[in-house]
Amino acid sequence: MELRLSLFGIKRSIDLSPLARYRNAAVVLASALLVIPLTVWLLRPAAVPDLAHGNVAGARALAIGWAKGDMIVLMRHVERCDHSTAACLSGNDGITDRSRSVAVSVGAQFEHLGLDQADIYNSPMKRTAQTAGYMFNKVGVGEDWLIRCRGSMLRDALAHKVAGRNLILVTHSECMAQLEKDLKLPTATLGYGASLFISAKKSQPPRMLGFIEASDWRSVTTE
Repeated sequence: MELRLSLFGIKRSIDLSPLARYRNAAVVLASALLVIPLTVWLLRPAAVPDLAHGNVAGARALAIGWAKGDMIVLMRHVERCDHSTAACLSGNDGITDRSRSVAVSVGAQFEHLGLDQADIYNSPMKRTAQTAGYMFNKVGVGEDWLIRCRGSMLRDALAHKVAGRNLILVTHSECMAQLEKDLKLPTATLGYGASLFISAKKSQPPRMLGFIEASDWRSVTTE
């Protein structure tokens, strides 16, 4: 069926056939199917940046923030023995013997950044205590909030942050994921010995700076 209209002397025809109506509806539906995924993609939370692999801007921001004592760092313990077939360092509730060198290597990177103005805490678990010992030559008595972190990781970290001093927390993957969730970021499980850096300036809201995997420190550069 075709409807003819005349407006201001201009004649137009509108096709009202079922086929035309179906075709118009199909175009609208197809457009919606394209727009909805695009909108979801544009509104998705930004991924946590990788500060390694030549991310010069990210590495510079880390160096500047560290020098000012503005950083909170969540460290994942190195390889746990009860999840590996490798030899244990001391009991299967601790780290593997081979992961000692990983902890020492990562610790050397933080020594290069500077530890004079850093406070270091670890969870009560043996694997985090051993990791802290090999990374920083320091083992705390163990902080329960670094393992009982569901819903409170960011709040507790900020409560322990001293202005002008960096805060290093040797903890677990679930606590790192909780902090990402607290900052409304997509969560991802980082590898053993990974570092998650948060900028916590006193006058500004905490901001995720990024992460560095244990094996990627050699690719971190400020030039």
